[in-house]
Amino acid sequence: MSSPLPSAPPPPPVPASAAIATAASSPASSVLDLAPVIPVVVVEDAADAVPLARALVAGGLPAIEVTLRTPAAQDAIRAIAAEVPDAVVGAGTVITPEQVREVVAAGARFLVSPGWTDVLLESMRTSGVPFLPGVSTVSEVVALLERGVREMKFFPARAAGGTAYLKAIAGPLPQARFCPTGGIGPDSAPDYLALPNVACVGGSWMLPADAVAARDWARIERLARAAAGLSAGGTSR
Repeated sequence: MSSPLPSAPPPPPVPASAAIATAASSPASSVLDLAPVIPVVVVEDAADAVPLARALVAGGLPAIEVTLRTPAAQDAIRAIAAEVPDAVVGAGTVITPEQVREVVAAGARFLVSPGWTDVLLESMRTSGVPFLPGVSTVSEVVALLERGVREMKFFPARAAGGTAYLKAIAGPLPQARFCPTGGIGPDSAPDYLALPNVACVGGSWMLPADAVAARDWARIERLARAAAGLSAGGTSR
């Protein structure tokens, strides 16, 4: 991501609001280092956004990617930004400059795209918030490195080659750091986290549809805590 955010220790989480306030002046780390997992959230009802975010933060996952896949997404981002100060809320599935402007205005603290073009990249770069452009080929990685971008989303991770692919490119392109997303669960996440070029992973397994539908925030908090404790080899942090 282009604009770094200070790192947070493993769970229990520390307040993220202070980290956000000093993001522009601190080169220490990025949103990728806040936790081993970034929840990828699809919000159908904006009324669920705040309790869901609170459950994730309480479980040790402060960086929350709300995907722009539903009409409720921007309202969800706005509500989380306003009411959950310890969350670092971001927008995912960002594919147009207009979306960049809208989600930043809504309060998004980072941007994630499934892929990138020069137009989209420039819009994200000038947005003033960290961004994570998506890649799935070596050529895309090299093109981003040429443009000064070293942190990227690897998507769709499992379909694009998974851990074997990332391991293969770690040698020739060690300067690139990735957040793999797509087809990752609690069983495969530790294999990704063991790779030297993987900072964290993205996933939604801590947000099962039945738990969200039932508004079982306690269950989501428990699953988030388990995800926050993942590390290379599957051991707890």
